Amino acid sequence: MTVKATKSVPEAKSGIASIKPHMVVGAADAVAKISIALDSNENAFGPSPKARAAALAATEHLERYLENPARILVPALASCYGLEEDRIAIGFGSDDLLARIARAYLQPGTALLRSQNSYLKVPNYAYGNDADAVAAPDRDFCTDVDAMLSCLTAETRIVYLANPDNPSGAMLPGTELRRLHAGLPCNVLLVIDGAYSEYVTDPAYEDGEALVRAHDNVVVTRSFSKIHGLAGARVGWVYGPPHVIDTINRIGLTFPLATPSLHAALAALEDREHRDYVRSETALLRDEATQKLNGAGIHVYPGHGNFILMEMGGRESLAREMDTALRAEGISLRRFASPAFDRCLRMTLGRHAETRTATDAIIRLYQDMREARA
Repeated sequence: MTVKATKSVPEAKSGIASIKPHMVVGAADAVAKISIALDSNENAFGPSPKARAAALAATEHLERYLENPARILVPALASCYGLEEDRIAIGFGSDDLLARIARAYLQPGTALLRSQNSYLKVPNYAYGNDADAVAAPDRDFCTDVDAMLSCLTAETRIVYLANPDNPSGAMLPGTELRRLHAGLPCNVLLVIDGAYSEYVTDPAYEDGEALVRAHDNVVVTRSFSKIHGLAGARVGWVYGPPHVIDTINRIGLTFPLATPSLHAALAALEDREHRDYVRSETALLRDEATQKLNGAGIHVYPGHGNFILMEMGGRESLAREMDTALRAEGISLRRFASPAFDRCLRMTLGRHAETRTATDAIIRLYQDMREARA
């Protein structure tokens, strides 16, 4: 029997066509020579020297697959954070784990719910699985728990919360986190993205691990890319109920981590002194830059990560003009594709000298450009 073709090419899932870039790449990128890169929330202090040395030493047998790296890394994570091994899974960055969670729990006719201006990539996890992405209104880029709960429907399967959030840096305190979870049906999975959790110094913060222990519908994803400075190694992990961990593991890759990445992660976990240094210096720079920028009339949203979000007053195009001017001076910040952030620039906190140089340049350009159009 001959089957008549109805399409000229294989057809992908329809939702994939809805995936759009969530970050803006400046037009000057093609020609500008960037010397101070503060656009990707990387840990400018770098990884622990012990992690760097461990990764280098592990390159001796790159021709070999690393079989079942979880048997090595999971016990180390459990020991470091005081967690249960059967509640931990690993992957190549938290992005891999978030994608697996979406693949496991979303399908046509279901929905992912997030705060409207939360991590802008998250809707793509829904679109890639032909699910709906629903956005709840926020308050000055902060998650509004009542709005989130009011947007729940029978189709909701995942509620996503980045805490602290990106790009705003906003933090939902523990009392509100628990209130959000209390309002969810048992068949809805609360996914807490804790990529920046180690940077938080506010005592009101809760990382969500207690919720995981107490309930069967909460998971927390974490990353080695931020506080550990291993963005290029691509290592992430998730803490959740055993049944969710089993599901995540079933749809993972056969060899989920590179050998140097595994050994770098193990060494990073052991170097608490380096983690504490990065945390304290980042907090110092965050407070210093915030005070200087606010003092110059630039609004900085209260943040708890290794970055700050600035909103430029004045004409609507000012942030875009400043971004172009900064890149011409070799400084790259981040702009976003969402119209809600048209007046905003996000600056990753780098090393001391580069953060201060960038902050001074932002203030100078802001004042010059405001005066030029006055």
